[in-house]
Amino acid sequence: MNSKIAQEDLNYIWHPCTQMKDHETLPLIPIKRAKGVYLYDFEDNRYIDAISSWWVNIFGHTNSYISNRIKEQLDTLEHVLLAGFTHKPAINLAKKLVEITPKGLDKVFFADNGSSAIEVALKMSFHYHKNLGENRPLFLSLTNSYHGETIGALSVGGVELYKETYEPLLISCIQTPVPKDQTINSAEVAIEELKKILEKRGKEISAFIIEPLVQGAGYMHMYHPIYIKLAKELCEKHGIHLIADEIMTGFGRTGTMFACEQADITPDFMALSKGLTGGYLPLSVVMTTNQIYSAFYCDYNKYKAFLHSHSYTGNPLACSSALATIELFEKSNILEENRKKSAYILEKLEKFKELKNIKEIRETGMITAIELKGYSPEERIGLKVYQYGLDNGVLLRPLGHVIYFMPPYIITYKEIDKIIDTAYRAIVSL
Repeated sequence: MNSKIAQEDLNYIWHPCTQMKDHETLPLIPIKRAKGVYLYDFEDNRYIDAISSWWVNIFGHTNSYISNRIKEQLDTLEHVLLAGFTHKPAINLAKKLVEITPKGLDKVFFADNGSSAIEVALKMSFHYHKNLGENRPLFLSLTNSYHGETIGALSVGGVELYKETYEPLLISCIQTPVPKDQTINSAEVAIEELKKILEKRGKEISAFIIEPLVQGAGYMHMYHPIYIKLAKELCEKHGIHLIADEIMTGFGRTGTMFACEQADITPDFMALSKGLTGGYLPLSVVMTTNQIYSAFYCDYNKYKAFLHSHSYTGNPLACSSALATIELFEKSNILEENRKKSAYILEKLEKFKELKNIKEIRETGMITAIELKGYSPEERIGLKVYQYGLDNGVLLRPLGHVIYFMPPYIITYKEIDKIIDTAYRAIVSL
C-alpha cells in the first residue's frame, strides 16, 4: 500500500526542500494518521516525530483539546475577511498575545506563515522610517541566519544554500557576524563588529533582524542571550528597529515562552508562527509597538497607510487553534517539564562525546544539536542518518551534518530514550 500511494504522489507532487530524483532510491513515506508523538503509515508502521514535523506540533498530533476547539469553531464561522470586519477568535488571540509577549508589544498584525510575517516586519520597518521622513534602504542580519524563502525573507538570510541562486532578485541587506558559540566572550567579540557597522552605516539601516538564541536552518547554531541585550541597546542608539524572528524559538522551545525573555528585552517587532497553532493550521503574527502603529495612523493618505494583506489573514479556525495552544500552556507547567526533559536529554548524550566523529553537542531548551565532523557535503551524511532513523521508527531529518532533536513537548522519557538511542546507532554505523 505504501509504495502504491507513494508512486501516485510522485506522479503529481513537487515536494519542498527535496531533490526529487532522490526518491528514485529513497522511499517516500505516506502517512495515514498520527497521534501524540507518532506518525503511522498505511502499513501501520510508526515513527516518532523527533522534529515536530518541521517544529510545529509542539503538543503532538491530533491533540484532543486543540481538535475540539477547531471543531467547535467550524460550525460557527470558518472564515471572513479581516478588512472592515472582525471576529472573536482574532480579538481574543490578539489580546492573549499582548498579555504573554514582552511588555510593550501592544499591536498584532496577522499573516499566514513565517515567511509572510518576516515580509510584514521588513516592510513595516522601512515604511515607518519613511513616514518619519527618513530613507533607510538597508536591512542588517546575522551571518548564517535563515528567515524564510520568499524574496524579502530570503534577502535577510545568510545561508547560501537557500539564497545564492536568487541573488539578483534580492533586496539590499548587509550582515554582521553571529557569535561563534554560546560563550559570553564570543558575544562580546561579535558586538564589537556590530558597533563598527552601525557607526559606519547606521543611518542607512531600517532594522536589524535576528533569530534569538538559535539559528534554526543555520544548522542549529546557538549563542548567548547577552548578545541580544547589547544589540538592542546599540539599535536604540542608532534609531534602528530590532526584529526578533521567534517563528521557531517562540512558545517554549528555548526554555522560556519566548527566547527574547532570556535577554530581558522587548524587540520592536516579534514574528511568531510554527508552534503558534500547535501545528494545526497556517497562521503567523507580527507583534509591534504602539509607537510604530501610530506612525501609520492618519487621515487618508495612500502613501502613509500600510497596505499588506493575505486572503486568509486572521482565519477564525487558525485563531481558535492558537488560543487552544496557548491555553494548554496555562493549564500545566509545560516550561518546567521541558527543562527537566532537556536536562535528561543532555545527560543521555554524554556517551556521544566518546565518538570520534562528533564535533560538538549544543543545547538550548528543547532544542538539541549533534554536529558531526569528518564528512564532505558530497557524502550526504544527513540523508544516511535520515534513512537509518526511518528504518528504526524515528523521524530524524538532519540539517546537513547536524543531527537535531526538537520533539513535541508531550514526549515521554521512554520515547526520548528511543530517539537518542536510534541517533547513536545511526552515527556509529556511518
